[in-house]
Amino acid sequence: MARIWVAALLVCAALLAPVGAGAAPPDAGIVAAVPNPVADGDAGEFVVLDVPAASTANWTLGDGERVHSLPHDRPASRIAVSDDPAAARRLADAPVLAVARLSLANGGERLRLRRDGTVVATLTYRDAPEGERLVRTDDGRRWRPVGYQPRNVTRHGPASVTGFVLPDDPAVPIETLRGAERRLFLAGYTFTSERVADALVAAERRGVDVRVLVDAAPVGGRTRRGADTLDRLAAAGVDVAVLGGPRARFDYHHPKYAVVDDRALVLTENWKPSGVGGHSSRGWGVRVASPSLAADLAGLFRADAGWADAIPWRQYRRGRTFEAGEPASGDFPSRVEATEATAAEVRVLTAPGNAGPELVGVIDRAENRVDVIQPTVGSREEPLLRATVRAAERGVDVRILLSGAWYVAEENAALVEWLNGVAERRGLPLTARVADAGGRFEKIHAKGVVADDVVVVGSLNWNANARTENREVALAIRSASLASYFHESFVADWRGGGSGGSTTWLVVGGALAALVLALIVARKTIRFD
Repeated sequence: MARIWVAALLVCAALLAPVGAGAAPPDAGIVAAVPNPVADGDAGEFVVLDVPAASTANWTLGDGERVHSLPHDRPASRIAVSDDPAAARRLADAPVLAVARLSLANGGERLRLRRDGTVVATLTYRDAPEGERLVRTDDGRRWRPVGYQPRNVTRHGPASVTGFVLPDDPAVPIETLRGAERRLFLAGYTFTSERVADALVAAERRGVDVRVLVDAAPVGGRTRRGADTLDRLAAAGVDVAVLGGPRARFDYHHPKYAVVDDRALVLTENWKPSGVGGHSSRGWGVRVASPSLAADLAGLFRADAGWADAIPWRQYRRGRTFEAGEPASGDFPSRVEATEATAAEVRVLTAPGNAGPELVGVIDRAENRVDVIQPTVGSREEPLLRATVRAAERGVDVRILLSGAWYVAEENAALVEWLNGVAERRGLPLTARVADAGGRFEKIHAKGVVADDVVVVGSLNWNANARTENREVALAIRSASLASYFHESFVADWRGGGSGGSTTWLVVGGALAALVLALIVARKTIRFD
């Protein structure tokens, strides 16, 4: 009887096994397909395969119309096949082999990889989006822009960190850029700052490798002032490119960072007077002295600037006209001085990809406090906002501060009313508020979080598009003293007006908060899983 049961189980296992299981090595499969490239006649469409290079078996790929034999002299295990190898090589990240008359229907297809006539892998799709690549992921299949490669979270440290807020201390980013000796890579969304342009032109004249990458078509269009600034950089010899066009990997290139020799500068602000000129915007920023972090961000910059959607500025601007625009103006008091701190760990978060889930994790691990400062929040269902509610349900003290700028004031007021209502009905330690700057700045543009001893600073807005479609960069920094500094800045903004905003109050309050936080951290150290 036992033998009968064993035989029955073996039969069931065979019936449930994938088609062709056991007929091919476990690493054989269909990795990706690009059925609808941005090209006339879909020139350059291709399929990426994992097929053992040393295999003597007869491997074929069926595209629904024909069966294509794969060459035996394959240069590598991962290959791409196309009937237009020259066009496909501009898009593929694997050696491209020619097959005759490959046809991938844009409306849908079922691809079959066979070994000696037995199907070992399939890939099915419907309605292929233009310029996107269907890839296998851990949770199934997903369309991604051609040329986009997800990044893992990277870790660096310990490291020395300078924390600062804007408009109070614009000298930190400007002096950092002026100190470049070997390389200066600047990534941004918009660029109109004359002071930043001065620093970049001076660095180029000193022989520094200076490169700039900004978005091709920011919301509202590019101003004549911005075009003139980029013209000036290009005329000085700076390598200037814009990211966009029909092959764009991202909806917007939205990060705000710079790599200056072995230091990384990461901001919440754009490279314009209202951001780094000491005018208008409440922003956060950090400068991290770390060769490994600087190399990491330099690699990201090169990857983003090194593909088909990075268009040289002089080429992009030919025949284009730009609208007149007024720069931000005004003077704001400096009440929060920069601080020096040591970080136990610095993590690089990027979007699309890991930034959203990782930031949710930072909030989910908080045990004592979460301070959030944002221009606005995309919706009540935003996962990052939901994470703050979960934190409050655990007893964490949560405060959310949103901008009072005229263009978001109404929606922010409605969200604040809803959040405070939820907290009151459920007895949660969560409070939301629309900022009243009291003349210290015009609007909140910062995208920051303080969760216990972790500070997150970067370009990530709390909405679905930022998390899933834009290029965004943020740093998650574990440092009790830096967390105390940004917490005290947050408290001053939370109170509004001039109340509690003096440098003396911040220094004394910061020292007291650092002592309290040190006791908390001594009891429980936050882990990065």
